[in-house]
Amino acid sequence: MHLPWLQPGDPFPDPAQAWDQRQPAPGLLAAGGALDVDSLQRAYASGIFPWFSEGQPILWWSTDPRMVLYTDEFKLHRSLRKTLAKFAGDPRCEIRFDSDFDAVIRACATSERPGQSGTWIVPAMVQAYQAFHRAGFAHSVETWVDDRLVGGLYCVVVGRAVFGESMFTRVPDASKIALAALVAWCRRMEVGVIDCQQNTRHLASLGAREIPRAEFVQQVALQARRSPAPWQFEPVYWNAVLPPPTTA
Repeated sequence: MHLPWLQPGDPFPDPAQAWDQRQPAPGLLAAGGALDVDSLQRAYASGIFPWFSEGQPILWWSTDPRMVLYTDEFKLHRSLRKTLAKFAGDPRCEIRFDSDFDAVIRACATSERPGQSGTWIVPAMVQAYQAFHRAGFAHSVETWVDDRLVGGLYCVVVGRAVFGESMFTRVPDASKIALAALVAWCRRMEVGVIDCQQNTRHLASLGAREIPRAEFVQQVALQARRSPAPWQFEPVYWNAVLPPPTTA
C-alpha cells in the first residue's frame, strides 16, 4: 500500500497508479509536493487534483470513475428554466466572470454543506488558487443581483479543459444559475465536458455522470492542448441553454 511522497517540482505518478477500491482511500495518488502554479497546472492537465483537510499534507487524487458533466447533457429542469429565463431578462441581474474571484473562493470555503463538517478549501488552498487565478488558470462565475454577489462558483481552465471546483449560494438557485452560465459559455466555446471530480446526488440531478478514469484522462490531454477561449460572458450566451421564446 505504498503512497509516493513528492518533493516540490517532482513529476506526478501516472493516474492509473492511484489506489483502487481495495485500499482505504480509492483515488489517492500521491502526497507532498507543492501547490505552486506549475504543479497545479501539470496536475490538472494530467487529470489530477489536490484535496486535503487542515492538518494533513497535500494529497493528490485521480478518482476512478470520474464524475463529469457533458455540456450537451445538462438538465435544465422546468423550475430552473423559469428562474433562469427571469434572471436573464431582468436588468438588475447579471453574470460576471472574474470580477471578484477572491470573494467567490472565500465564500466557497465558508459554505456549509449537508453531511459535511468543515471544509477542504483550507487557507493554503485559498492562497494557492488565488495565485492560480492571477496566472490565468482559475476563474470565477458570479451571480449578481442589484449589484450584490449572491452566488457563484470557481473552476480551473487549462486550454479548453474545464474543471469545476466548488460553488456557493446566498439566495435560492444562485449557484445553479452560475453553473448554467458556465455550461452556456462552454457550449459557445465548443467545450464538451466539465469535470465534476466526485459523484453527488446534486450533480447527477443536473445531468452529470461517471466515466472511466482512462477515458477522462485521454479527453483532458486533448482539451488541455487546445488554445484557450476568451474568458468572458455575454448575455447572448444564454441562448445556448435557454429555448427561444415562443410567439403567439
